[in-house]
Amino acid sequence: MTDHPQEAKGPGKKQRISRRSMLQGALAGAAITAIGAVPAQASDQREAPFSAGTGRAEYRVLGHAADCHMHIYDPDRFPYPVPTAAPPPKATVADYRLLQRRTGTTRTVVVTPSNYSTDNRCTLDAIAQLGLCNARGIAVIDESFSQSQLRDLDQSGIRGIRFNLTRPGGAGAELIRPLASRIADMGWHVQIHMTAEGILENLVSLTDLPTDLVIDHMGRIPGAAGTAHPAYTAVTRLVDEGNTWVKLSGVYHESQAGPPSYSDRAAVGAAFTAHAPERMLWGSDWPHPTASRGEVPMPDDAAMLDLFARWAPKQQDRRRILVENPEKLYRF
Repeated sequence: MTDHPQEAKGPGKKQRISRRSMLQGALAGAAITAIGAVPAQASDQREAPFSAGTGRAEYRVLGHAADCHMHIYDPDRFPYPVPTAAPPPKATVADYRLLQRRTGTTRTVVVTPSNYSTDNRCTLDAIAQLGLCNARGIAVIDESFSQSQLRDLDQSGIRGIRFNLTRPGGAGAELIRPLASRIADMGWHVQIHMTAEGILENLVSLTDLPTDLVIDHMGRIPGAAGTAHPAYTAVTRLVDEGNTWVKLSGVYHESQAGPPSYSDRAAVGAAFTAHAPERMLWGSDWPHPTASRGEVPMPDDAAMLDLFARWAPKQQDRRRILVENPEKLYRF
């Protein structure tokens, strides 16, 4: 096999990571994760960082359960393109494996965070470490990416592109439709992170896309308004049209009730789950960047999984959301 380098944009020049090294990493990860287990090592007995609590979730997930939203930050190996006054702390694949011990999930979707802008090398490296059999990724791109680069990203496990309109970095809303057209033939989807008001403001750009649409963190529907917020109605209408998915993640966003129940936002999650379990996904949002910045209390990931289990009391719905829906959307 010859090297076919994957290019990604970085500070000052293009940076390259070879497909051979990606596939070698994927095979190494597959040897570990094919049986659905995290390797037991003495050094791995510590608790997972960036997560409150210490115990495992009471709910025991099904085999091949997927965490469909998490991030990796590894600035020692992949520096942030634009340094900030308070950069996110390091959160590595090794750290995340400790979290998997608490949740029991074995499949993972790594999402490029806004701090990396359109430099997806850290995400690609994480996919390779976790293994292509159990890991997929969501990239951040702009109009400068060539079709060849996009095809290389696809072969490395990328299955969609993200627009984060809550933080600077990456492409703006005006590129949603143009970039959706460029990724449609690969079966990718558009993922958005917007406030509820942002969803309403950009609804025209989110309607009738040539791709599937994934909405992060339950649309950031404010807990104070709950399902009475017009964005809830807008999102459920998109879901009913058949190509929109909602991530049951980030319950702590927009919650006034706060931990441990997050009762206001939990009501939104339960409503989405009851409305269309066949269009829902679950994600941890580890390592919880908003909590790392001190904007919300650090959540307990095991408790968040147990909270989801209460939203979906039927085992068939839990299987849909944790196993079958991710298999369909991310092609595990």
